[in-house]
Amino acid sequence: MRRTIALSVTLVCIWGATAAAQAEGTRPPDAPSGKSATPAAPAPPAESIDAGTYAVRLRDLEQRINELKEQIFRSKARLSLLAETVLEGVVGGGQAVILHENRMSQSYKLVRVVYALDGAPIFTKADEEGSLGDQQEFEIYNGSIVPGEHTLTVNLEYRGHGYGVFAYLKGYRFKVRSTYTFAVPEGRVSTVHVVGYEKGGPTTPLEERPAVRYIERVERQVRPEASGEGDR
Repeated sequence: MRRTIALSVTLVCIWGATAAAQAEGTRPPDAPSGKSATPAAPAPPAESIDAGTYAVRLRDLEQRINELKEQIFRSKARLSLLAETVLEGVVGGGQAVILHENRMSQSYKLVRVVYALDGAPIFTKADEEGSLGDQQEFEIYNGSIVPGEHTLTVNLEYRGHGYGVFAYLKGYRFKVRSTYTFAVPEGRVSTVHVVGYEKGGPTTPLEERPAVRYIERVERQVRPEASGEGDR
């Protein structure tokens, strides 16, 4: 009887150990004993940008790029003209002053201005708000230049501006391109006024009215020492 009981206890122990081993073998290898694997939390979605915010950021970036281009163009033109002066061996040289005058009516808003001197850009500015047109006169270039003939290229863009029965003008764009050749005598200052105005009369079509004319004046160059003596 004792042998039978001892044998039964031994069989129960062996069966329990075997079952435990089988259960241990069925667990996933990477799962800790007695604990279930927890799935990783999904990453939060990236912040989305609405179309309005994107358009504002893009417009701001374009404006900064245009400002940098303008600075680069003006610096390049000044360096080019200075290099010509040095290479030509002209010490006194000449001086050119270029001014833009706006004499357009309120029906046209100046939104873009591009000037080039002898093919080199010297002034580029764009403003869709039309603040360029609010300035009656502004300077384009004022600096030394090699004596002789020079070619000035002018590109202007206007946006139609109207109200009441003329409200349809807001959808119109008017572009003007013009070239002008002027001479700079040695030791003199040549001033060129570029005037944007409306040609024709009341019956002239709106798209034919924007035009450019030039007023040139040559003055004797005033030296600093000469002006200082005159003040004494």
